[in-house]
Amino acid sequence: MMTRQPQNEQSRVFYELSALILNLIRYPPTSDEVRRQPPRPVPLSQITPAGFASMLLGVSLALMLCGSITFFIGFLLMPWVIGLVMLLYVVGIVSSLSMIGRAIFCHPVSPRKNVAAWKLL
Repeated sequence: MMTRQPQNEQSRVFYELSALILNLIRYPPTSDEVRRQPPRPVPLSQITPAGFASMLLGVSLALMLCGSITFFIGFLLMPWVIGLVMLLYVVGIVSSLSMIGRAIFCHPVSPRKNVAAWKLL
């Protein structure tokens, strides 16, 4: 019985969210329909222009907050990325110097006759 309550609550939240989205995307009545029908009070489920504007403001604030948090995480991780890049550069330089040193100091004076030239590399 304990697992059934959150499932019902979750489905209720999804139902309310989908109802809100469907009410938001519903087209308003055209001018011909308004002239033919007598004026009636606006139902509470239909969103007003001010409500729609405040919803868009909330969405934009949420996106800005998520963007700011992403920027902050990237800003904190940037020294680690720069350090890793510098470490890889140092490893590449040491490897190149090692190969140059081996070519200078360990170069055979005369190649052996029985070994092919491409195997000396």
